[in-house]
Amino acid sequence: MVTTREEPRNLRLGIWTPLPHTIPPEPRMQAAVDRLTRPGGVGIADPSFEFACDVVSRAEAAGFSTTLIAARFLGPDLEAFMLASALAVRTRSIELLVAVHPGIFPPQVVAKMAASLDRLSAGRCALNIVNGWWADEFALFSNGAALDGDGERYLRMREFVDVLQRMLSGTTFDYDGQFYYAQGGFLPIRPARDHIPFYAASRALEGKEVVAELCDLWFTDYAPDHKAFQANFERMRGDVAAMKSRARSRGRDLECGISCHVICAPDAAEAERRAAVLLAYAQRDRIAAVAAKGLGAGLVGTPELVASRIRAYYEVGITCLMLHFHPMLDGLQTFVDRVIPLLDDIPIYRAPQCEVRS
Repeated sequence: MVTTREEPRNLRLGIWTPLPHTIPPEPRMQAAVDRLTRPGGVGIADPSFEFACDVVSRAEAAGFSTTLIAARFLGPDLEAFMLASALAVRTRSIELLVAVHPGIFPPQVVAKMAASLDRLSAGRCALNIVNGWWADEFALFSNGAALDGDGERYLRMREFVDVLQRMLSGTTFDYDGQFYYAQGGFLPIRPARDHIPFYAASRALEGKEVVAELCDLWFTDYAPDHKAFQANFERMRGDVAAMKSRARSRGRDLECGISCHVICAPDAAEAERRAAVLLAYAQRDRIAAVAAKGLGAGLVGTPELVASRIRAYYEVGITCLMLHFHPMLDGLQTFVDRVIPLLDDIPIYRAPQCEVRS
């Protein structure tokens, strides 16, 4: 199989931090949502936070090196930066990849929050740039900053990332854009590490241009049908090659990742049954479809099948897997016990532990 990678990279394993809008219902999360949506709980640890800690800590111990903390303002979710800051003192090595929506917070504020999180976590902050699609969420939480046209949305995304990176660079700058303005802009504190990584997913050409020019990792896109693995794989192979070429034309190196929902079962029939349950749940609404879309990566089947498909992705240049499971803890443990041992021919990156104390 032809590889698109310029040079070998270690495979990075990532996990979605469990949040109400990112996973299908399971008893522990349902109980946490009930607590989050009614008064009370003084003196009691928040159940949704404890669930997130359990999942992320177990993943970290198993060698996962990054966790995606999604942002959902119009839902019963803890705010992403606040949750990441709390996770920072309950973890030791895992990267805290926080989703941010251009238009909700100005980039100057995000820069201060990101630098603060990077300090609090001893250099483990990363940012996932998400343009956002929910008009009602923007209407309430961004003072009506929703944009209809892709052209404006991606121009705002470009300006957002540009200003954010200038703030984090430690230089003083002026900026006069269509959406953002700064005169003598600077950030009084510096992040712990020299460069905070930027991740993003985009299907639109305008978005891909922004990612190739300004970001460090691009999440590939695919159709949500897990039974169309071969077609999705061939599409992703081409997309990875095109995105890497687009970045090289700008003198940059771009990493490629994929967000996947993994269903690993002793036999194919059981895996298909579980996939059908998830697909039925996804019909409820667009939020419910978040996890189910990840089935399109085709990581549904026996441990051997899942491992072989991960290997195929790695060989064409996908070096970061951001994984969902259901139920989260059980699915994660199955993956750790049954799939990771089958990947012993792939170098898996393990992040160094930091000295953060709980």
